[in-house]
Amino acid sequence: MIQHSPEALFTQREQHFLAAEERQATKYRWVGWLRLSFFVGSVLGCAVLFYYGHNGAGLGLLFGGYFIFAALIYWHNKIEYARKHQLYLGLINRKENERLRGELTGFPAGEEFQEPNHFYTADLDVFGENSLFQLLNRAVTRLGQQRLAEWLKGPASAEEILARQEAVAELQPDLEWRQNLQARAMHHHRKTQQLPQPFLQWLKSPNFFAGKPWLVVLTFLLPLLTIAAAVYWGQGYSHYPFIGLVVVQFLVAYKFSRQRDEYYEESTGMYETLRSYTDLLVHIEGRSFQSKKALALQQQLKIGEQQASEHVRKLASIIQFLSARLNTYLNFILNHMLMWDFIWMWRLERWKKTMSGNIGQVLNAAAEFEALASLAAFQYANPDFAVPQISGQPFEFCADDLSHPLIFSTGRRANSISFKGAGNTVLITGSNMSGKSTFLRAVGVNMVLAFTGAAVCARKVTVFPGQVYTSMRTEDNLAENTSSFYAELKRLKILLDLTRADQPVYFFLDEILKGTNSHDRHQGAMALIRQLHQRKAAGFVSTHDLELGNMEQELPGSVQNFSFNSYFEDGQLRFDYTLRPGICQSFNASQLMRQMGIEL
Repeated sequence: MIQHSPEALFTQREQHFLAAEERQATKYRWVGWLRLSFFVGSVLGCAVLFYYGHNGAGLGLLFGGYFIFAALIYWHNKIEYARKHQLYLGLINRKENERLRGELTGFPAGEEFQEPNHFYTADLDVFGENSLFQLLNRAVTRLGQQRLAEWLKGPASAEEILARQEAVAELQPDLEWRQNLQARAMHHHRKTQQLPQPFLQWLKSPNFFAGKPWLVVLTFLLPLLTIAAAVYWGQGYSHYPFIGLVVVQFLVAYKFSRQRDEYYEESTGMYETLRSYTDLLVHIEGRSFQSKKALALQQQLKIGEQQASEHVRKLASIIQFLSARLNTYLNFILNHMLMWDFIWMWRLERWKKTMSGNIGQVLNAAAEFEALASLAAFQYANPDFAVPQISGQPFEFCADDLSHPLIFSTGRRANSISFKGAGNTVLITGSNMSGKSTFLRAVGVNMVLAFTGAAVCARKVTVFPGQVYTSMRTEDNLAENTSSFYAELKRLKILLDLTRADQPVYFFLDEILKGTNSHDRHQGAMALIRQLHQRKAAGFVSTHDLELGNMEQELPGSVQNFSFNSYFEDGQLRFDYTLRPGICQSFNASQLMRQMGIEL
């Protein structure tokens, strides 16, 4: 396939994979009919042969037919997996184009990761409908989504950001590997949505055989004695030794029935989740990486001399043997003649001993790869976005042609801004609906992207890492008897407490102190800016209070005035959404009120 724009490429791939899915579906139907025909033919053939006394041929057809039918089932299942895989790849490419068009409804919104009173996620639409999480996330597993959410909720260190950028740069052009990683996880979507914490706790719990060496001896000795007793009986001798040993096994099984049930339930429940990760692990283990972070994560999948996927397969075989207890009649024979549950519980504990300290790192590696693949896919789909340069100069922020990544219209307006050093405040005035709040959110969202390790919606960005903090959408709370003004004060108190620490903070304050009279608002805003000027902080304040612009003379070099303006043309109110130096010179509140029928 020839690559043009991302949109064209995704469309081509969607059509290619969905056509392949149709071919696999046709093949699946034909093999299904072949399977049914063979089964019916084999049953009829066996019946005829046995009816006419050809017992040898009938038995041969019965056993031979069983293996052929099993092979047909295996082939049929492989075709079904391939069909679903092609379907998932087609859907993945369709969803990539939906993201590019801003059609985010239906994507996981990550609302479960939202935290009340978080420093910025609510104000910057990090989670929820039409959110940054929906735009970035390609992780299918719950752990992968959780890891990406954690990255979005807090800034990484400069070293970690650079390491993620390097890994993303390696994964970004490898479209086939990334999309196949996503498709493999989609085969087991329901299972990978379960969190493994209960199983991880069980791995740390005391072993069943601990302090019971006698039971280990009985586990392997009793089956041998019972088989020997059965042979002894079969030779025409007494049956009492056999019956006595069966009774002993019955009593042992009865004594520990509760522990046997717990082991089965705990291991089986988590096995389904771990099995769903096997495809992901095999896919990650099979690729060669160059970036340091990806190599380190891949190394976490090596446990001893084996890959993690092999250990999961070993668990699969243990659980399958342990599952034989589900058959009532088979359970009686296995557990009262062969100590079946105890043998596989012992095997499970050996597996547990190897994996208890490693399963966490295995799941962590898989989650981080999904998060990195999400950032890489986002960067691939938006080739015009810039990889931010991480600055070592305190509070350096320089953005050329920056805009909001969640605005998808072709007329998305970009603006440039820069400052350097602690104590800086960019003061933005402007008329209603002129773009002040959107600009603050655009800068804040792009900082979050930069500190996550992702590309940013700008031509070029240089930024010094720090903590983002916002106060933009404060609302009253009737349950807490809190007014919107008091809610804003509480947010500002948190900001002041935060800036007392050593961590650098970028603040974004929209329509500061809007819930009080103009005199108090003016005095309070000036006092807050002076206070923040003395802290290890820098940021943006939007306001309708033009008098705050005088602080540019009070704190020269630390306060910068910028504005958004509106104008009337042909009787219509228009905006250019362009950031300009200086205080706003045009306001539109009276014109807007007249348009709404309010006589002034």
